Amino acid sequence: MGRVSGRSCIVTGAAQGIGRAIGEALLDEGADVCFADINADRLNDVVDANASRAAKAGAKITQCTVDVTNRNQVRKMIDHAVSIFGKLDVKFNNAGVNRPMNFLDVTEENWKFIMDTNGLGVLIGTQEAARQMIAQGHGGKIINTASVASRQGYDNVASYCASKWAVVSLTQSGARDLAKHDITVTGFAPGVVATEMWDQVDLDLMGIGASERPGQALEEFSTNILKGRVAKPHDITGTTTFLASKDSDYMTGQIIMIDGGMTLI
Repeated sequence: MGRVSGRSCIVTGAAQGIGRAIGEALLDEGADVCFADINADRLNDVVDANASRAAKAGAKITQCTVDVTNRNQVRKMIDHAVSIFGKLDVKFNNAGVNRPMNFLDVTEENWKFIMDTNGLGVLIGTQEAARQMIAQGHGGKIINTASVASRQGYDNVASYCASKWAVVSLTQSGARDLAKHDITVTGFAPGVVATEMWDQVDLDLMGIGASERPGQALEEFSTNILKGRVAKPHDITGTTTFLASKDSDYMTGQIIMIDGGMTLI
């Protein structure tokens, strides 16, 4: 029996990177998983690639295309997962975006684009998952993706940093309000992780003159990592599966840093 056998989970932002790795690790441990993302084509490929993994673990797998800033779409995603799995036990609010801009160049459009997905998306995702869990009457777990950027600001990703600080606040607020329903709200804060998102950030930083060559930004952000290397997505999933399991039942309102010792707080 896996650590999350019999649990039904939704993971947003699951078509690539950390979200995909979270979903795959949950499948390996016996959970039923709905992979959700705004990118339908990539999502199809991920779910097809993991069909045999789910079968091996005796788990169910499904998918749902969703814009996490759209409440109706989020409700439909939850309804879809429940129709397949029969319930919702764990919701990962993992979908996130970044679009670097130098501090003095940050626009209202940049701010809104990032804050809507990373902030409002977490609020809506938490609210709608909680409503389903309350209706079921047996509690649940909501897990949010923060960032090392939720602990300190960086000059050319100010909107992203602010959005991830919002994730921390929403995690704490949700934990306080939902404890009476036996719903825990926790989160984790990755540091530098080698994913497709970081590849794009690297290009974006070159575009605004913050770095001069491919890979430079990744090297500079990684300088203070005590573990001496950037993370890979599987470095994150031991913690995320723990947060989805009964082993974390007495934890709520907390953000776990998984940054290789990049930020010591």
